[in-house]
Amino acid sequence: MIEKIAYLDSSAIVKRYVYETGSEFIRAQYNDVYLGNVLLSFNVWNIGEVIGVFDRAHRQKRITSKQLDEVMGRFSNETARLKKISRLRIITLSESILESSWDVVIKHHIYVADALQITSAIEVGCNEFYTGDENLHKLALSSGLNSIYLG
Repeated sequence: MIEKIAYLDSSAIVKRYVYETGSEFIRAQYNDVYLGNVLLSFNVWNIGEVIGVFDRAHRQKRITSKQLDEVMGRFSNETARLKKISRLRIITLSESILESSWDVVIKHHIYVADALQITSAIEVGCNEFYTGDENLHKLALSSGLNSIYLG
């Protein structure tokens, strides 16, 4: 049986650590990861974007310094733990992924970060692509990915 590979964009990752629409679905996916049924994947760019989201929430005083430290620690620890038990594949930004993303930018007139999500998901051969971004969801579908919009 082929293992399910789930690609998470930054908005989907954030839903793991900040409760919002789609969080329950992502939590269920993480449970399947720990049961050995799913391999998660995202690219290194996502890590920076997720940290940026947490930092912006702190700067906008939506979370305290203590909450920022807690959410950063949970994200960092869980990412390291999943890597250690081989349940997470972090895609590096290789030359081929970058070059492919530039083609997607030109073809679809989108921001390079979104194009990197598409090309990284294709590179890892994901079975499902999770995003909370409706436009990225539509682009993922048109790119042949099995995209699930998390609202």
